[in-house]
Amino acid sequence: MTALLRTEGVHKSFGGVQALDECTVQIDEGTVAGLIGPNGSGKTTLFNVITGYAKADAGEVYLSGRKITNRAPDKVFALGIGRTFQLTRIFPSLTVMENMLVPCRGTRAADRKRAMEQLEFVGIAGYHAAQAGSLSYGQRKLLELAYVLVADPAIVLLDEPAGGVNLSLVNQIADRIRELNKAGKTFLIVEHNMEFVMGLCDQVTVLDSGTVVAAGPPDIVRTDRRVLDAYLGEDIGDDADPREGT
Repeated sequence: MTALLRTEGVHKSFGGVQALDECTVQIDEGTVAGLIGPNGSGKTTLFNVITGYAKADAGEVYLSGRKITNRAPDKVFALGIGRTFQLTRIFPSLTVMENMLVPCRGTRAADRKRAMEQLEFVGIAGYHAAQAGSLSYGQRKLLELAYVLVADPAIVLLDEPAGGVNLSLVNQIADRIRELNKAGKTFLIVEHNMEFVMGLCDQVTVLDSGTVVAAGPPDIVRTDRRVLDAYLGEDIGDDADPREGT
């Protein structure tokens, strides 16, 4: 398979805390990849370095073989990396449709048509005229996903898409990811819901203290002794949803 997104030897520290240490990860084109690890293992920090919200102290980030290390977030987005956040980042005072039009650059009519298609795809088209701040937490997650998809990025990074969401919506999100992946879209997912990850991902990478300790198919990773040690006895098959620190 062809590597679409790759980090090589990435280091990142905050004061005296080493958040990422020689972190090398590869995401192949056309796959759904998972990124897991205990609290504070560096998962969101890696997302932030990839997408320009944090600068790497050392190491490189590549997209389709092109070095994009420490590019600004808007530049990374324009190059083809879309992402969501642990805590949704929407414009609550704007309508749902106005939120969707923020990343659009085509004609107004074409943009609205594509935006509505994405809202229909995630199941919230009926709220297009509603103020985004009036949406439920789960609906905001869907809006953020639609917002990312409307720009048609090469790869979508999802930061805890199942976190704080009811089971029905979790299943809906998983179905949408599978459908998009079947059409060729690549995903990298940070998630604490292990049932979600293990049932959805082709490959899983495990971080511990900012370092990759295991990578491979879900069935192999979940029984790896290094993974079990990293979780300090946690059963990574449980549907737990602790909060992520870094």
